Amino acid sequence: VITAGAPQKPGETRLDLVSKNLKILKTIVDPIVESGFNGIFLVAANPVDILTYATWKLSGFPKERVIGSGTSLDSARFRKDIAEMVNVDARSVHAYIMGEHGDTEFPVWSHANIGGIKISEWVKAHPEVKEEELVKIFESVRDAAYT
Repeated sequence: VITAGAPQKPGETRLDLVSKNLKILKTIVDPIVESGFNGIFLVAANPVDILTYATWKLSGFPKERVIGSGTSLDSARFRKDIAEMVNVDARSVHAYIMGEHGDTEFPVWSHANIGGIKISEWVKAHPEVKEEELVKIFESVRDAAYT
C-alpha cells in the first residue's frame, strides 16, 4: 500500500503535487520491485490516478497488479450521505463519482438511483428532498480531503 506523498498546502490542488509525489513514488517503487516483490501495489497517494499509472509503468507489473483507489471512496461517501439525507439504507443507493479523483471529479446523476428509482424521479416524488441539497452532498464529498 503506497500512501506516501508530499502534504497538500492550502490553495494547492492534488494535481499540483504531481512532480513532488512522482519523485517520492520512484524512491518507493524501484526498491520494492528490485527486492523481488511479487504482490499487488495499492496506491492511495494523491494525485491517485496519475500515481497509479506511474506505479504501473515504473514497476512493469501487469495492470491487474497495480490498483488505485480512484473515486471508489468518493462514491462510497456519496452513497452514504445521500442515504442519510433520504433516510434509506446506503445499500439502496446507487450513485457514482467518476473522473479523476479530485477537483475535476463529477457525479453521474443520470445513472443515480434510490431503490431502482432514478434520483430525478425520487426528488419529484419527495418534495422534502431538494436538488440543491444533493449538489451540496457532492461538493462536500469532493472537498472532503480539504477539510
